Amino acid sequence: MPRGMRRRLAVALICALIAGSGAARAADDYPNHAVRWLVGYPPGGSTDICARLIGQYLAQKLGQQFIIENKPGAGNNLATEIAAHAPPDGYTVFLVNPANTINASLYKNLSFDFIRDMAPVAGFIRVPNVMEVNPAVPAKTVAEFIAYAKSNPGKINMASSGVGTSVHLSGALFMMMTGVNLVHVPYRGAAPALTDMLAGHVQVMFDNLPSSIAHIQAGRLRALAVTTATRAAALPNVPTVADTVPGYEASAFFGMAVPKGTPRPIIDKLNRTINQALADPALQARLAELGGTNIAGTPEDFGKMVVDETNKWTKVVKATGATAE
Repeated sequence: MPRGMRRRLAVALICALIAGSGAARAADDYPNHAVRWLVGYPPGGSTDICARLIGQYLAQKLGQQFIIENKPGAGNNLATEIAAHAPPDGYTVFLVNPANTINASLYKNLSFDFIRDMAPVAGFIRVPNVMEVNPAVPAKTVAEFIAYAKSNPGKINMASSGVGTSVHLSGALFMMMTGVNLVHVPYRGAAPALTDMLAGHVQVMFDNLPSSIAHIQAGRLRALAVTTATRAAALPNVPTVADTVPGYEASAFFGMAVPKGTPRPIIDKLNRTINQALADPALQARLAELGGTNIAGTPEDFGKMVVDETNKWTKVVKATGATAE
């Protein structure tokens, strides 16, 4: 090998070693001030609940606050855009939710590509959605609801936590598979949607279970079915939609991502601490109360889940003709 080439390779190797040691030192010191955690929905919904539960644990273990910053708007795209364009230094993290896998096909002119621009850190939980109605609705089963909706086409309002959420697409899939005609009413998050559900301004919702389970248990909302292929442990007496509509299945998941380019040692430190959180018995019990199934794993495990869910919901968006309103 020519002397000049050997010199260039040696310089490149030294630079790589210096950069690697610098990233490792950055991870050792991380975090040395508060971390901003972007959530694309208002306080009170499933995404917000998950961020606050995990964020509290991270703050205790890592010694710095994880400050939840709720940025609702544009079907979760506002918060995602801010996160995708944030400095990749570990001090902006993002609450990943199903909208990030749905919006890739639902919106045509996004300023970001989630899979390209964000790096997966860890998954938290996967939860069922629950088909629920205001108690004033006469239907007590999915079959009764289908009959009621078909006798009142275009007169039943279906709330969602926003265009492109799993709550929206779960309802769109239900309409496609049953032939019912519901009026979609999107809100800027689950909390305001539930407020109107409780007041009877909207009649049905396919909500993420964590934000609705307390209302169901208190009798303020009536659960007709869960959207997963099997029953939810948190609502063992509630059947599945698939019991009445064979082949129907939908669920939601939550996790963390950071801007692409964030040093891998920082990602690994966050992943390790999140997995410790998910193994903590107290947090496990709390997540189980919300109907969640633990999806702890590596960043690569979570990244694969995001890609697989994106492919799945792309097919649903195309099949239902759903569009961003």
